[in-house]
This record gives sequence, structure tokens and C-alpha cells, in this order.
Amino acid sequence: MCGIIGGICKKNITPLLLKGLKRLEYRGYDSAGLVVLTTDNTLQRVREAGKVDNLVSNIDAQNLDGKVGIAHTRWATHGKPSTKNAHPHICNNSVGVVHNGIIENFLALKSEQQKQNYHFTSDTDTEVIAHGIHLALQTCENLLEATQKAIKTFAGAYSIGVISPTNPGHIIAARSGSPLIIGVGKYGNFITSDQVALLDVTKQFIFLEEGDIADISANSISIFDKNGLQVEREIKTSKLKNGQISKGNYAHYMQKEIFEQPQAISDTLESRITKDKVMIEAFGNDAQQIFQQVEHIQIIACGTSYNAGLVAKYWLEDIAKIPTHIEVASEYRYRNPVILDNTLFITISQSGETADTLEALRSVKKRNAAVHSLTICNSAESSLVCESELTFLTHAGVEIGVASTKTFTTQLVALALLSVVIGKCQKQVSEQQEKVIVDGLKRLPGLIAKALEQEGQIIKLAKTFKNKFNALFLGRGAMHAIAMEGALKLKEISYIHAEAYPAGELKHGPIALIDRDTPVIAIAPKDELLDKLKSNLQEVKSRGSHMIVFEDEASNVAPMEGMDIIPITHNLGRITAPIIFTIPLQLLSYHAALIKGTDVDQPRNLAKSVTVE
Repeated sequence: MCGIIGGICKKNITPLLLKGLKRLEYRGYDSAGLVVLTTDNTLQRVREAGKVDNLVSNIDAQNLDGKVGIAHTRWATHGKPSTKNAHPHICNNSVGVVHNGIIENFLALKSEQQKQNYHFTSDTDTEVIAHGIHLALQTCENLLEATQKAIKTFAGAYSIGVISPTNPGHIIAARSGSPLIIGVGKYGNFITSDQVALLDVTKQFIFLEEGDIADISANSISIFDKNGLQVEREIKTSKLKNGQISKGNYAHYMQKEIFEQPQAISDTLESRITKDKVMIEAFGNDAQQIFQQVEHIQIIACGTSYNAGLVAKYWLEDIAKIPTHIEVASEYRYRNPVILDNTLFITISQSGETADTLEALRSVKKRNAAVHSLTICNSAESSLVCESELTFLTHAGVEIGVASTKTFTTQLVALALLSVVIGKCQKQVSEQQEKVIVDGLKRLPGLIAKALEQEGQIIKLAKTFKNKFNALFLGRGAMHAIAMEGALKLKEISYIHAEAYPAGELKHGPIALIDRDTPVIAIAPKDELLDKLKSNLQEVKSRGSHMIVFEDEASNVAPMEGMDIIPITHNLGRITAPIIFTIPLQLLSYHAALIKGTDVDQPRNLAKSVTVE
């Protein structure tokens, strides 16, 4: 969600801040701003509601020149989207702050600070940070000590960047529950919440750990842990390239990422399968021993990752024969679940920083220190990776579009590999079964490429959504989870209200919603539930709905008036089918959004990574 970039270097920092803000746009935001410590040692701030381009237009008319600065893209939590609530926030022209996260005790702090004659100019929780540091400066020798003192009063999650004319050659950075990274450059040092913002100036990064606070100058970096002890953190070289964060010849990042899926899946499979076998070591050095002991599995995730987990529940119980439960992380963390012995706790997250998922993992580890944990993630340096016993990294590459596409399909590939591996360790999967599944996984890149060839037909179908405001998605078995993902994609980027149901549940309520203005999208693989699904389709068609059926060529769904049937591929197995049928649903959502004229890559109110509750 919110994005931070800052720096202290040997030339004007403003162009770098603006370029970094543009790079951070994909995370989702509703306002942007920056503050620069100018050559005359004063804080000069510009903020605007709306897009970064609005900020650029305003700055073009001003002389904003300085070598130290911080900038921010904000996604509203406390206080509506507006210029006054945009970051950075400044206290008495002495402290400038940018902040990701939520200060949970801000109302109590605000009340106390108002009694101390601090004036509030926004509705945000962030202002208490600026005032708190300013207050601490009155009794501390420097900005580092003041920040260390102030953060002891904060409850909640935060990553912050702080500058002040009292220490003009320094930026203070701190993280607690929200990621923050230091960029180590040849001509200066920088901070950011996402390394993509700094790829033009450095590939060298330090990933701050929980509770770290750093004092950064142009030539030095000093890091202190949560106990105030000075520590060394490893400098890591990013493998990201600028080309990975450009749209290339595509109209949108989402379109590019849909078409990158064959390569992303090939990359995820690489070094994880050898000949006809899945390598158990791909999940960690201790994976085999842990998987042999597992008696239960609990999956925790949010959004698209939750839908991937739903598919995995079918696979793990069907293939590995192991009881599997899945729950939304934001619900799981706030109840008192029964954690059975020998449970493998699986978290799924694209960013590895999803707040609810991360806190769910932490709460489980506190309740049962012996629990085994595995994360499936796309970010090697993320908090979930650091705090999980086992890790499987999907190799989806950078995903800029807010609506996840290649992240989802690579998560499914990872979960398919996991199902095979646990099945082997539990002696439920034979060598022949493993070979069949591995053969299917190897075919995936080609099958997806073939499914993408249906884009022309899907564009025609998308045009029928121009004046539609509701849609239903139907699937049976694992395809219900794929239907849920299709509905999520459509509502995310086209703003069409969409819901997914198991097709067998039609008579239990959803059929009342069906009329001529509500298109119904069904997924029809050739499996043991096909005949049941065909009966459900008859029920829908008799109510006059326009139907779209994505089918396996061998399914032979009987055509009816008002029904469009799109053959996607043929001869799919229980592993490959959910992944392949995801592709046309992504394309349908993308082109429906184009017809609706929405912002495909940055849909309203949404953030790429939800790092706060």
C-alpha cells in the first residue's frame, strides 16, 4: 500500500524522489507529497491529492532544491484522501515525517500532545509521530536519540523516515511491523518501502529487521536493533532489472503480467523438478523430516492467495490424503483456534508482508512453539520468509498490477508441488502418480500459451459487459475456487459486482439473482462432476441469463440460445485444469475493465500489498 522513498546525496534529491514516487504508484494510493531540506536549511513541502502527476505539475512551478528529502504515496486509513492528510507531515518547521502503517494509540497520544500545545492540521495518525519526535528533540542531543525516545510511545505498525534542520545531514529510518529498506548508493544513501523505487541509483540494499532504527548520512549508515544495540545488517544485491518494471509493448502492466505467465511458471518449476520427480529440498533442508510427521495442515491467506489455498485444500486431501483446513487470516488471528499437534501451518502471500497473515503466523508460534511453518511467497527478503521455518519462493518476478495474475498461477504451481511432496513423504503418492503430475506441470507453459490465443474471442464477450453491473461465476469442486478468483478479478478492476458459487448451491438461493441482465460465467472441465454441472447450466439457461461457458474441448457442453461456449484446451488433469481455466477469467476481467473505462493497473481504493489491518 503506502510507499516511502527518501534520500541524502550529493545533488538535488527532488528528481529522484519524483521518479521513485512514480515507481511506487502500483502499490495503490490516493495522494502524494514530498519535503526537501533546501540549501538554506529549511523544510519545503509540496503535497497533492490524486496522482503523482498532480504533484509533479505543482513542483514544476517551484524551485525545490536540496540534497536531503523524503516522499510518500498515501493510501487513506485515518482521514479521507485530501491534501491536508497527505504525507509528509511537519511539526513546527523542525521535523518532517513519512509513515507507513497505523499508530493504534494515536487518539491517546493526540489528546496528550494537544495538552502540550501541539496544533494538529490533519486527521491522520501520522501527525502524532512528528509531534512526538519534536517533543523528544527538546531533551535529546540529536534526531536519532529523539526518534528512539519517541517510538517507545507508539503502539501499532510503522515504518518511518524522518528529517530535520537540527540534523541536516541525516535521515532517520525505523521499522516495526511494516517493511523498510535502505539503498546503499555510490553518491548517497536512500530509504524506501520497495526496492523498485531505487533501481536507477542502486542495486545494493539493506533490509531492516523488526525493531531496527537507522541513522543515515550520505557517507555512512548506523543501524541499531530494538534493544538499542548497534548491529550490522547484510548488504544484498537485487536481481531486479529496470526492464522488469516497465510495460514494454503492452497497454497495461496487468496485460503484460497475464502474458508473462508461461515464463513465470517455467521459472517456478526450474530446479524444483528433476526428470520425473519433485525435489523435496525445494521446500527447505528439513522439509522431508517435517512432512513425514505432519498430520494436519492449516492454510492462512488473504484475497487471491486465499483462493489459491482453497484449490490446495482439494489437492492436499485428494493427493496427499491429509486433513487440510483454510481460513482468512484476518479472522483466524482474532479467535482462539484449536491447534492440533503435528500441524503444518502454511501462509501464502505475494509480498510476504500481508499484515493479517504475518500476525496470524506470529500468534500461532506464540500459542504453540512446536508448530511447523511454511510460507509460499514471491519476495525473498520479506517478513514471512524470515519468520517461517520452511520457504518456497515462487519465481513470478515483479508484479506491478494491483490485481494479481501470475502471482496466483505460480502459487498454484507451488501448492501442486507441495501436494506431491507431502504425498510422497506420507507414502500416499506412487512413483507413477508423481510422474503423471510432473508431466502435467511440464506441459503448463505450453497449455497457457494456447489458452492465451483465445483472447480475440474473449474481447468480443467482454463487450457485452458494457452495461452490466452484476455477474455470477459457477464452478464445482476445485473450480469453485477458480470461480471465486474470476469473480474477484472482475470486481477488482471493472467494479462490476460479481459473486461465485458452487454450481450445486444454485437452488439454495443464488438462482433468485439470475435474470437477463446478469451474465453467468461457468467453468466446465471434463471431470467426474461434469454431468452435474451440465444440469446446473440447464437450470440457469431456463431463467433467461446470458451464459459464458469456458470448457475443456472434451466436455461437449450442448450449445443453447444465449450461450457462448469457449473451448480452452483439452485433456486436462486435476492439477493442470484449475491453472489453465484461470487464464480466460483473467482475460475476461481485463477486457471488461477496458470496456468500462476503469483504471486497470490501479483500481480505486485498492492497494497492491495490504501491510496494515
